[in-house]
Amino acid sequence: MNARPALWSACLAVLLPAAVAVAWAQEAAQTAPPAPATTTTAPPAVEAPVRTLAPFDARYAVFRDGKPLGDATLQLVSLANARWRVDLHIEATHGLLGFAGLDLQQSTVFDVNGPHYRPLSQSTVRKALFSKRMATGVYDWSRHAARWTGDVKKTRRGDVALREGDMSGLLINLAVLRDATPGATLQYRFVDDGRARDQQYRVATERETQQIEDLNYAALRVDRVHAGADVTTLWVVEDVPMPIRILQRDDEGGTLELRLIDYREV
Repeated sequence: MNARPALWSACLAVLLPAAVAVAWAQEAAQTAPPAPATTTTAPPAVEAPVRTLAPFDARYAVFRDGKPLGDATLQLVSLANARWRVDLHIEATHGLLGFAGLDLQQSTVFDVNGPHYRPLSQSTVRKALFSKRMATGVYDWSRHAARWTGDVKKTRRGDVALREGDMSGLLINLAVLRDATPGATLQYRFVDDGRARDQQYRVATERETQQIEDLNYAALRVDRVHAGADVTTLWVVEDVPMPIRILQRDDEGGTLELRLIDYREV
C-alpha cells in the first residue's frame, strides 16, 4: 500500500492551519473631499483595525488524488495565562488508508509576542493499524533553542537555534491569513520537527472565484514558492477566519486537498 507518507508529513507541517479570526488591511485609501481652494488634501493614513484572536472550530472534507479520504478539524483554543493552542486532526475514513485507520494530529501552544505568534510547545501523533508514533517539541525562548523528543530522526534530535519570528507549520498558516494582501510576498522561517528552513509565499494580485459546497467565494490564492516539486496552495477570504481550501501536491503528482465544510466561532 502506497500511503505517500511524505505528503502526509507535509500536510501536518504546513496545513491550515492553516486559521484565526483577523481583520484585513483596507484595500483602498480614503481621500478627503476637495477644499474650497484649487488643491485637495488627503487625510492622515488610518490603519485598519485588527481583531484579536478568537476561538473557533472548523470542519473540512479531505480528498486524496481527487477522491474522498476522510475528515479534518481545526480548532483554536484560548488557554490560561494569555496562551493559545491550535489543533489539527485529520482522520482517514475511506479507501485503504481508512481501512488502515490512519489518524494524524498536531497541536501547537503559543503566545503573542509583539507582532509574532511565538510557539512554546508542539506535539505530533500519527496512528495507523497497530502503530503509533509521537513526537514533542519545546521552544525554549530563554535559551533561544528548540528540541524535539520521541519518534524523531536521529539527525533531528539536537537543539535548533531560534530566531525572533520563528514559527511552527500551523502558526505559519495563521500568519499567512493575517498577512495576505493582493500582490504581497510573505517570508517566514519554519522551525518544526527538529528542522529549520525559510519559506516564501506569494499572494495573487486578483481574487478568483472558488466554489465550496453551494457557496461561491472571491478568494485570494496564496502559493508557497521555491519549494521544489512539492506545491502548497491556500485560498483565503477576508470574511472567513481560516482557508476555505488547501491543496498540496507531492513530487509524484499525488494531491491532498482540504475543503472547508463549516465553522463556528466559540
